[in-house]
Amino acid sequence: MKHRISLLVLAAPLMLLIACGKNGASDAAENGDRVATVNGEIISKAEFDLYLDNVGRQSGRDVQEDQHSQLLDQYISMKLAAEAAEKAGITKDSKVANQIALARMNVIVDASLQKYIDEHPVADEELKPEYDAQVAAMPHEYHARHILVDEQSDAEAITRQLEGGADFEKLAAEKSKDSSGQSGGDLGWFTLETMVKPFADAVAALQPGQLTKQPVKSQFGWHIIKLEDSRVATPPAFDEVKDRVKMLLQRKKLQTYLEDLRKAAKIEKSI
Repeated sequence: MKHRISLLVLAAPLMLLIACGKNGASDAAENGDRVATVNGEIISKAEFDLYLDNVGRQSGRDVQEDQHSQLLDQYISMKLAAEAAEKAGITKDSKVANQIALARMNVIVDASLQKYIDEHPVADEELKPEYDAQVAAMPHEYHARHILVDEQSDAEAITRQLEGGADFEKLAAEKSKDSSGQSGGDLGWFTLETMVKPFADAVAALQPGQLTKQPVKSQFGWHIIKLEDSRVATPPAFDEVKDRVKMLLQRKKLQTYLEDLRKAAKIEKSI
């Protein structure tokens, strides 16, 4: 199933769109196979296929053929509910009318952005340079241990013991209030972005094998940190992520397009 590019997640119930597209659906029925008739109104194959496409996109899975009959019944129920709602004057309610207008705008924007991408496709020669740029920007990973205590004085005393040759892992098991103490304070491999800033800054300043000279304060307490090693994260092979790189470039093109629209527009905001 083809994945489309959307500015907004198209999550509005399809029944909101039925009122917007009745004429188009009827016209399509004249040129396509009908799959059902509801109160004299034809449901064309093209109309039903659009519904199946929406179901697939919202679920993130392809719709299987053996589901079509059940989904057609579901679609018929939705059309009947929409018809009853219109007869009851629901669409005249301002809130419902605004929701229909929003759903209509979502459909138009979705189609417009897809058209823009179709007319401005990502060239194959753009993929590798973007991949290389993403790889170059990949963050370092760090492997560290820490001992976490509540009091600064306790942290300073532990630091002196470690400087005197005490075993870090043993002290972590004895003194650390963090669950990592049971594994010698081992935090495994991580990136700095996943740690609180004082901790991350202290790790970034260390060389492998080094210990923080002064305890580090965070909202969790006082840390004594030892950096075991650091490395550049291993990137996936280009062929494995080529499609993702293409989607990234498509998003960048759309972002540039939208920014250009904003620059050309006169915008006044009150909030």
